[in-house]
Amino acid sequence: MDPLSAIRIGLCIILAGLLNPLTPAGAQPRPERPLSRAETAAKLKLNAWTVGLAGGLLEGAPIRFAAEIARVVDESDTLHVLPVVTRGPTQNVEALLYLRGIDAAIINADALEQFRTLVPNIDQRISYTLNLFPSELHVFVRPEIRSLADLKGKKVNFNTPGTSAAYSGPLIFDRLKLDVEKTFIPHPAALEQMRRGEGDIAAVVFITTKPVEALLRGQWSPGFRFLPVDIGEADFLNHYLPSTLTSQDYPQFISAGEDVPTISVPTILAVYNWPPGSDRHARLTRFVDHLFSRIDRFRAPGFHPAWKDVNLAAQVPGLRRFTPAQEWIDRNPAARPQRAPAGTSQR
Repeated sequence: MDPLSAIRIGLCIILAGLLNPLTPAGAQPRPERPLSRAETAAKLKLNAWTVGLAGGLLEGAPIRFAAEIARVVDESDTLHVLPVVTRGPTQNVEALLYLRGIDAAIINADALEQFRTLVPNIDQRISYTLNLFPSELHVFVRPEIRSLADLKGKKVNFNTPGTSAAYSGPLIFDRLKLDVEKTFIPHPAALEQMRRGEGDIAAVVFITTKPVEALLRGQWSPGFRFLPVDIGEADFLNHYLPSTLTSQDYPQFISAGEDVPTISVPTILAVYNWPPGSDRHARLTRFVDHLFSRIDRFRAPGFHPAWKDVNLAAQVPGLRRFTPAQEWIDRNPAARPQRAPAGTSQR
């Protein structure tokens, strides 16, 4: 069994334990026997340095990142990171705010937006430690669709609820003022309908790291393409960054040497801002120290390839970094962004 499968099985077992049926109404809970002194000590020791990390769906990149973080930063009795399978990164904000035992979560930067009216002080309660990877917007369309304007009134699929596309996709389309008929069926089914010319789905929207394997593997007739999305076409606030899809990413759809402009959603490692001096704040401070000081280990073979591009000093537009994380960067000059020599530009 490969390590990733073992991790997934372990996470399923953890989740099954969390989802045990509740005690039936009227039934008496089974009394627990008093713990021995040794058991009490073991319980306290196990819980003292445990950090709950909300990951995401089993098939997504966030839960793999969460499992790999646990694999690297765990250290005997001094730190224990518990990855948790959730309904998806867009629901992890709620887990970070309200779920008992969750101290950190992998979320999309724009997922905080829907909570701002309900939680006015959310920027004081949640901050980020690390900008993990960009999730690029892919608007993949049928041959007769030539521009974003052609999608108005047509069916556009945003994958199933809980995915990044299902949350961020409609939000981005609203900011582009694109009034489309939104559908939320699994992307494989939507792509097959498009490929065969069945149904009336005009486009599918992916928000994920490039390249999308499903598009690379498919057999597509000429004319299927990605639509360009200009970050200047709408009010994207501070949550999105310019990006490109290149011919190297998708040689079947993009001519050699050409790029398709698009935007990306930062996927971040966020934490709850426990008060300084509290037990939970101390756990997160140790978590950050272990994670940042061992960042090079994530670039070894067997880890997600996106770790190779993670930059500790990379900022997240519109969000505040967790203070212990910023202090770690300030203490370690090698982690800080370097100034470009005079007469050159930074990219």
